[in-house]
Amino acid sequence: MGPPADVPDGGYGWFIVLSCFTVFGLTLGVIKSFGVLYIEVQQHFNSSATAASLVTSIIVATVHVASPLASAISARFSPRSVVMIGGLLCSVGVTTGSFARNILELCLTMGFVNGLGNALTWIPTMTMVGVYFDRRLPLANALSSAGECVLTLVLTPLSQWLIDIYSWRGAMLILGGLELNLCVCGALLRPLKTGKDLKHAKEVEAEEGHQEDQGFFKSKILPYVDFTLIANADFMMYSMFGLFAALGFFAPALFLVPFARSRGIEEYQAAALMSINSVLDLIGRLSFGWVANMRIIKTVHLLVVTVILLGVVLLLFPLASSYVELAACSAAFGLAFGGTVAIHITVLAEVVGARRLGSALGFFMLIRSFGGLLGPPIAGSFIDQMGDYGAGFFMAGAALIISVFFLILLEVKSQRSSSNKRGEPKTKTASGHKAEEEAEVER
Repeated sequence: MGPPADVPDGGYGWFIVLSCFTVFGLTLGVIKSFGVLYIEVQQHFNSSATAASLVTSIIVATVHVASPLASAISARFSPRSVVMIGGLLCSVGVTTGSFARNILELCLTMGFVNGLGNALTWIPTMTMVGVYFDRRLPLANALSSAGECVLTLVLTPLSQWLIDIYSWRGAMLILGGLELNLCVCGALLRPLKTGKDLKHAKEVEAEEGHQEDQGFFKSKILPYVDFTLIANADFMMYSMFGLFAALGFFAPALFLVPFARSRGIEEYQAAALMSINSVLDLIGRLSFGWVANMRIIKTVHLLVVTVILLGVVLLLFPLASSYVELAACSAAFGLAFGGTVAIHITVLAEVVGARRLGSALGFFMLIRSFGGLLGPPIAGSFIDQMGDYGAGFFMAGAALIISVFFLILLEVKSQRSSSNKRGEPKTKTASGHKAEEEAEVER
């Protein structure tokens, strides 16, 4: 047999991108379409905005909290099997949620079970994209994340149509059936073993040999978790950015349709705002991913720009009153959101290096989970107290602006660190960490 395959940067890797594209669409697309279901659920159970928002909040929090476990078990067993199990959980969660008798049962099914399934599908597929791509990683990440936009564009009006015909319960039942396609996505994840992957696997096997009197979790799972990331100052700074960004990242999509309806917009026109948002979201992901792939601007600088734009747009959103103004804000929000999503995983890969991306994704999403859990209910409490959905957008915009300061701190620290090391390249934030890791693996 020949030597282990190198990173292909294409070839079968595009099928991995297709799998990730579909995973993003069938998970995040369903979460975003819940903005249409949100009004029906709130009215059906006669609940407050805060209580109804807990469903989305629990989905987001469960995804993030379960991410380190998803990362570890996919490394120990295989991304293919983990994603297929995750797809089944997603389908079961949404399907059983259609029979919920109260908000609590909806939180347990649509929220927790579906959220756990999302974690088991997201992390392995995103990690596999990082395994198959190196030089084209920004473009591959942008194309993968575009699935969220394309499927949201379809699922939002489809959900409204299904509600009109079958009620919100029937709509959820059909969406749950669609999520079975996530199992097909898992089947596409063919393993790729590079030289450094095999070396790392041998190290883990040797470690497991010393621990085989010990418990399953400790000997089979923990060796795949990189706990040294907790002591990595750059990673923790980036995680704090993720924490504050998550406070404002997930609430706007949930409240966009209810906000438009509160301004007197007809239900299908309100749902169309999500479609406008999704089209510009797609454009933002592809265009910013393409720019990032050209490497003419530091990726972290692009991220600072997109997050600032996103925060400013959300702060201006409550001022919109007519449908034209709402459509313009939705378009601007989608463009900035798409740009942010397209490059923030690439920046994480640059901070920690490709070999540690799996564990880093898990820890990053675990830390970010607190923001994802608290964001929607905090926004909902502002809405309940002020009686205006616009208050939720103010809260989200302020949180995103705060998150930018951690990106700036990260870059300032990186510049100071590189300037103190004579004889080394000035820009050592991204490629420098990666080169050091690869050299260490080779040694």
